[in-house]
Amino acid sequence: MRHRLKGRHLNRTSSHRLALFRNLSRALITHGSIQTTVPKAKELRPFVERLITLAKKAALVDDGTPSGKIQSLHYRRQAMALLGPMHGTGVYTKENKLAEENNTVLKKLFNEIGPRFKDRPGGYTRVMKLHYRRLGDAGETAVIEMLKEGEVKVQRRSGTPAAPAALISQ
Repeated sequence: MRHRLKGRHLNRTSSHRLALFRNLSRALITHGSIQTTVPKAKELRPFVERLITLAKKAALVDDGTPSGKIQSLHYRRQAMALLGPMHGTGVYTKENKLAEENNTVLKKLFNEIGPRFKDRPGGYTRVMKLHYRRLGDAGETAVIEMLKEGEVKVQRRSGTPAAPAALISQ
């Protein structure tokens, strides 16, 4: 029984799952959106949002003072621990060419993405299901992407309002 155990196993060991989320999150930070299966996208969302929250906190506390810089460094080191030993992986373009010589995933996360979501209270990513299945195993596919600056998530329309209760005559 799996009582009180959160998360999907994705048919992998825990170390393999962690490596999967690290690789997918690096790709998402680099490209802004990636296509994967629906369960992977749904499990990736909290992992990536935790990283973006660390970058956002670093952007909020770094005010130039020594204590702000120390706290910002602490958040950066926490993100490095989550991203693993390949945190310095370069940022590549769609043509698999290095975008800039000194640009890394961690720098992009803390210099671009963190300040972009500085005023947002959460919900930095969106998962959209695609209508076609993956070739081979017919797995459901989805696109997970980061929201643009100032973009608001589209909320589901609330159902039709309930009919007023009938008045009971006394």
